[in-house]
Amino acid sequence: MNMISPEAVANSKRAWLKILARYKTPDRRRSAIELAITLIPFATLWALSSAAYAYGHWWGLILILPAAGFLVRIFMIQHDCGHGSFFANRTVDDWIGRSLGVLTLTPYDCWRRAHATHHASAGNLDQRGMGDITTLTVAEYRQMPWQGRLAYRLYRHPLVMFGLGPIWLFIFEQRLPVGMMRGGLTPWVSSMATNLAIALIAAILIWFVGLGAFLVVHLPIVILAGSAGIWLFYVQHQFEETEWAKDSEWEFQHAALHGSSYYDLPPVLNWFTGNIGVHHVHHLSAKVPCYRLQEVLRDYPELREIGRVTLVESLRCVRLALWDENRRKLVSFREARMAA
Repeated sequence: MNMISPEAVANSKRAWLKILARYKTPDRRRSAIELAITLIPFATLWALSSAAYAYGHWWGLILILPAAGFLVRIFMIQHDCGHGSFFANRTVDDWIGRSLGVLTLTPYDCWRRAHATHHASAGNLDQRGMGDITTLTVAEYRQMPWQGRLAYRLYRHPLVMFGLGPIWLFIFEQRLPVGMMRGGLTPWVSSMATNLAIALIAAILIWFVGLGAFLVVHLPIVILAGSAGIWLFYVQHQFEETEWAKDSEWEFQHAALHGSSYYDLPPVLNWFTGNIGVHHVHHLSAKVPCYRLQEVLRDYPELREIGRVTLVESLRCVRLALWDENRRKLVSFREARMAA
């Protein structure tokens, strides 16, 4: 991973909130086009995959892979809607977000509330727990009984984190407003309305293509897209150069810039992921539409050197599991044991 140059450190102290304000305004015509060129190919690939199954052309199920990519992109548009940045109209963004949440199996209003908490506290050791991947400090891990340590190690295992985890989260956990059950009526309405819409659309699709085609086509798309989404969220905050701080030391701009990565992906993956890899800029100003994040990097190239993680380098992030408060870095279980 790249070291941060002195020039980049100096530039990191810019008044980024003022600088990024000029990128907040979306092009609503482009937003509509981005929505169309995502939804139409997704629906087409879904239909072709189900037709391939129906006519016994199993090779055609390879179309599930790009369909999952488009579902990831649908979630990223929903994500922009949650920040009110896609059309910059709260009502329009919310209803598009709620509609897309039916496709991503994500109750929009519940997710939006949890995600807002994540943005307000990312990198704050004293405010972990809502909208984050659970991360313990070395001291917290050592103080746990063996059952707790085992559970945490299982939770952080790649097969659970990126395999079983997405299945549990998107298919089961999000059917109820977990963590928000005392948050009033809105979380319940969001969850139950989304569930009802999912059931209705699933029933219609099953009526048209059959239960077998629906399960063979849609479940893999959801699971693959969910795994990719969890992976992206993981790398965006669980990387070697990330920074965490106690509440008394935590500062928003510094946490956004240095606690979030710049996941430097190939252009085609940037497109499918809605440029969410430019995550440090997104955390600096969540109102910047996804399709304008690359403009920021173009105009301020010093941001490319802060928290940069390449696709190959990101594979090493899987081993990181604990925050070492003494060394102020994420470490693996092995590194924590050796330090002890």
